[in-house]
Amino acid sequence: MEVADLLAALNAGHTITGDSLLHEVMLRVSQDALRITGELNGGYQEPVRVRELLSQLTGRPVDESVTVFPPFYSDFGKNISLGDRIFINSGCKFQDQGGVVIGDDCLIGHNVVIATLNHDLMPSRRADLHPAPASVVTKDVPESAIVVGSPARVVRALTD
Repeated sequence: MEVADLLAALNAGHTITGDSLLHEVMLRVSQDALRITGELNGGYQEPVRVRELLSQLTGRPVDESVTVFPPFYSDFGKNISLGDRIFINSGCKFQDQGGVVIGDDCLIGHNVVIATLNHDLMPSRRADLHPAPASVVTKDVPESAIVVGSPARVVRALTD
């Protein structure tokens, strides 16, 4: 199994079970992402170097009009697509297994978290991963809530 196989499964919305070969590939890619973001966040980087590291992280060219202020975090990276003329402020975290697309002319504020991956709700299957595009959260939500949609809305509470 290779990264292309994993991306195909993730983008098709397939569950990645914790005991699968695809899960092993994801863990390998995650280690690479942690190495790249470690370098990105380890000290001052010139803007051109930030874009080079983002290109390594995503596996795609990053346009010279893109500005990212580190620190920036991603535990996967290969399912991030960055448009032109975007600005991502410091402290942002992308969990992109389900896909993160930032279109042209977008501005993202400090400390934004974009997560497109859920774990299974059954405790015995918590290692299983369910990729899905992210909701847009525009206000505070209650603790232990399942929130979906754009804009995000609470659909139910999690209880034991």
